Amino acid sequence: MRTRLLPLLIVLMAGVLLALGFPLAVSIAAAQQQKVVIDRIDDTARFAGLAQYVTQRPSGSRQVRKDERRATLEKQLVRYHEVYGIKAGVFYRDGAVMASAGNFQVPEDGEGEEAFREALAGRGSHDPKQVWPWQERRLYVASSVIRDGDVVAVVVTDSPTDKMRSETQHGWWLVGAGEFAAMLLAIGAALRLTGWVLKPVGVLDATTHDIATGRLKSRVAAAGGPPELRRLARSFNEMADHVEDVLEQQRAFVADASHQLRNPLAALLLRIELLALELPEDNEEIASVRTEGKRLAQVLDDLLDLALAEHAPADLQLTDIGELAVERVDAWRPLAEDRGVELRCEGLAAATAWADPVALSSALDAVVDNALKFTPSGEAVTVTVASNGSSATIVVADGGPGLAEDELERIGDRFWRSGRHQNVKGSGLGLSITRALLAAGGGSIAYGPNAPRGLRVTVTLPRTAG
Repeated sequence: MRTRLLPLLIVLMAGVLLALGFPLAVSIAAAQQQKVVIDRIDDTARFAGLAQYVTQRPSGSRQVRKDERRATLEKQLVRYHEVYGIKAGVFYRDGAVMASAGNFQVPEDGEGEEAFREALAGRGSHDPKQVWPWQERRLYVASSVIRDGDVVAVVVTDSPTDKMRSETQHGWWLVGAGEFAAMLLAIGAALRLTGWVLKPVGVLDATTHDIATGRLKSRVAAAGGPPELRRLARSFNEMADHVEDVLEQQRAFVADASHQLRNPLAALLLRIELLALELPEDNEEIASVRTEGKRLAQVLDDLLDLALAEHAPADLQLTDIGELAVERVDAWRPLAEDRGVELRCEGLAAATAWADPVALSSALDAVVDNALKFTPSGEAVTVTVASNGSSATIVVADGGPGLAEDELERIGDRFWRSGRHQNVKGSGLGLSITRALLAAGGGSIAYGPNAPRGLRVTVTLPRTAG
């Protein structure tokens, strides 16, 4: 869940930061350009003030004075160009040069020509288009020279934008660094937040898995996280307590009922045997009653074993399952030979895992017994021991008829038996007992088809204490 929630939070925070960062970046670029434009407007206004006295070509006795003013304006423009690197010029309405620096002429098209036309119309300097750091453009600003209420000339400046673009880019770098730092802080906050929120969820998930695998004593520590999750943890613990009580009552009932029924059933079987002495030895009815009585006794014994298996705690030890598997195979080999079935043990001769040796022996006995029941003469039952990382496995594969896919989903259920095998001796509780014995120690059992035919039973045990 954290791997899904954390990217979502990061994307949302990144979106918020970008939504704030883009307008800020645009405002920085606009502020830098506005600053330059205001400076150019001031400069053009100053030059316009000088130029308004020399806008007409002089004549007569005032010729010298007029030339001095034009020379002064020319000198100011040249000095301005040398100091700031900005071209500037004053132009009559027809575009003729009154004074200029750097051989500057009225631009014939583009933004410079537009600025000249607007100033000539008396509308003041236009607002230049925004210059971005990646655009190598120049900035044109124009002001009207007014004399007696009429526009008689125009001052135009042609400014380079390298410095302005550099400062804008520097401001963007600062914004980017701030956004990056804010993103790191946001990711750190998201990690803490998701950890705080999801930690109790992880504990709840682990506890649920423990209970599902048979460790009914597991409980959730109701600490940390939002109040809703703490309340959920308490409710879950109450539910687990209730379920454990119900299961305990069920196990106690099954154990008590099995135990109480064994005495009258034993007495009934004894009377059947006494009655059989009074009847002919080949009496089919008494033989059938005797068989059903023994089957009922076996079912009661299995019910009692199942109740004890689900109730008794596992005595976990570091067990050599390879040695134990060889021991159980040797114990069952005489029966296998009597039935004409080859029983062999393969894989690792020594492999350790955490298990209850008694419970594991009982589980292997049940699985091997089940395999021998359904394996015809001439086939083989193979017990394979393997170890893989954090777990060890014992695989029992037989050469019997196997089970269909829908039957594999039900195998191990209490009292369930395949419709094709109803005539085979058994109560349908053996594999249920096996599952309960393994689950008590953290193990598991799985079923699958065995190629080319038969059933493959995999017993998995943990290699680390848990």
